[in-house]
Amino acid sequence: MPRTAAQARPANLAATVRRLLSYMGHAKFSLAVVAVLVTISALANLIGTYMVRPIVNGLVSGGVALLRSQVLFTAGVYGAGVLSSLGYTQIMVRAAQKVVSDIRRDLFAHIQRLPLSFFDRTRTGDIMSYFTNDVDTVAEALNNSFANMIQAGIQMVGTMVILLVLNWRLTLITIACDAVIVLYVRYSGTRSKRFFARQQEALGDLDGYVEEMTSGQKVVKVFNRERQNLAGFDKRNGELSRASATALTYAASMVPVTVCVGYANYAIVAVAGGILAIQGLADVGALASYLVFVRQAAMPINQFTQLGNFLLNALAGAERLFAAMDQEPEVDEGRVTLERVDEDAWAWELPDGHGVGAWGKVVPFSAAGSDAATAVAAADGTQLARGPVPLRGDVRLHAVDFGYVPGHPVLKGLDLYAHPGQKIAFVGSTGAGKTTITNLINRFYDVDGGEITYDGIDVREIAKADLRRSLGIVLQDTHLFSGTIADNIRFGKLDATDEEVRAAAVDACADSFIRRLPEGYDTLVAGDGANLSQGQRQLLAIARVAVADPPVLILDEATSSIDTRTEKLIERGMDRLMRGRTTFMIAHRLSTVRDADAIMVLERGRIVERGTHGELLARRGEYWALCHGLKELD
Repeated sequence: MPRTAAQARPANLAATVRRLLSYMGHAKFSLAVVAVLVTISALANLIGTYMVRPIVNGLVSGGVALLRSQVLFTAGVYGAGVLSSLGYTQIMVRAAQKVVSDIRRDLFAHIQRLPLSFFDRTRTGDIMSYFTNDVDTVAEALNNSFANMIQAGIQMVGTMVILLVLNWRLTLITIACDAVIVLYVRYSGTRSKRFFARQQEALGDLDGYVEEMTSGQKVVKVFNRERQNLAGFDKRNGELSRASATALTYAASMVPVTVCVGYANYAIVAVAGGILAIQGLADVGALASYLVFVRQAAMPINQFTQLGNFLLNALAGAERLFAAMDQEPEVDEGRVTLERVDEDAWAWELPDGHGVGAWGKVVPFSAAGSDAATAVAAADGTQLARGPVPLRGDVRLHAVDFGYVPGHPVLKGLDLYAHPGQKIAFVGSTGAGKTTITNLINRFYDVDGGEITYDGIDVREIAKADLRRSLGIVLQDTHLFSGTIADNIRFGKLDATDEEVRAAAVDACADSFIRRLPEGYDTLVAGDGANLSQGQRQLLAIARVAVADPPVLILDEATSSIDTRTEKLIERGMDRLMRGRTTFMIAHRLSTVRDADAIMVLERGRIVERGTHGELLARRGEYWALCHGLKELD
């Protein structure tokens, strides 16, 4: 639903205006030209209306030559006004789109840098509202309000000045009527603002509901919940309708009241002006010009007020955009980078003059020991490993504590190690902390206590982009992008050749089904992979990781949506993919973890058992109970 003349005042008007002006500064030359052309257009309208006086008086006096020149002058003035109007509207459209484009670009760039916690607490519908409702409101205000505000201001002041010049006595009546208009507009605007705020809340709730129900249509149809969903929609739609109707009742009354008062003013002035003309206190031309001005005197006042409210609404939308831009971006203080040494080897590059000390901290060398070949002493005497540090895939968790919500820990004092090339599997019930561990390794979140080291380096010392480049992740919830099958595989490595894409698909056992598709690797993916089965989407996600060729793998239920036959087919490819790589596996199917080098059984954020499949069965504990169906594995 489009926004109307608005009514939601931004909480910090001055700051929002300054920030919006900073964006408008990018198009300052265009806006300056617009201001000049708008001024010419407004003055042309005022001068052209004023020329009614000399033209009428010329008709009365019978001066044909003078009358002709006055008519030609008036035509020239109006012609200049028309050309100016045409010019500023065209320039304003382009300037407004440049400003909005810059805002939209900066907003999207900033959202890309926000931590996952922002997306956890913010609905997708609300984020989309930034790019639709709020950006559109700002665009409409710039397109329609900026120039019109200047024009209305000039006309309002200019009209009042000319009315005083033409006849100050009649102007007293006009001022009184205009005061009535202003007072009513203020009253109506104040009353409507509260209801427009309710309208925006109801609109956001309705948008979120529609987005949620639309994306979950398969579940809706499976459980035959169409009728209940329609009832939920009707409830929210009714709340929006009531809030909008109440708000618009006040807002829509502004124009009729302005028109009625304007007509009353015109009638009173016409009668009073006629009396003054009869008494010789006003000439006919002045009265004719005055009456034309009176008819349009209320228009700039009403327009100015309406545009002011509309701008306030746009500024409220801009404030929401800027509030999103002010969200704290993902913090990255890492200084260690990842470099490829050769085709099969990677290394961690330390900052110049630094080494890795106790608990993986990157600290500077002491001046005295900086020439040592393999190790040097820090200022406190600690021995430091000298870089570059070979990437081996040694991952360790030291007494890690973490909770998504303060006071509700998910992991408690967790200790874990994975030697280079090991396959580590996590099993346990839902909420035990399996996925949380992998989220901490790749720094989607940072630990509350303890440390995680990667090849002896604290992961907080590693630049996030390089850390994540070293980790290949296959998530349980597969997301495919618009484009071809090849494009989606190539998302793991944008410069991958066609041969590398096909090789990755072969490793993931996706090549056979891809070649059976109508266009093969050029088949377009529709609606997040709606034209593919869940298993096929999962295979593409595995191929996407394979083409990236990462040193370490994280498989979060990578085969959860693949049937048993397909699972057997991809085991060979997965074995090739995991060979020589440290691999973390989260599994619900115990058959997928039997050959793991170590299996970690988690319960309530703690590792309660660890060992190989055979060792854990021999203990007849938690893992044994899971394998024999004595305990559920969620």
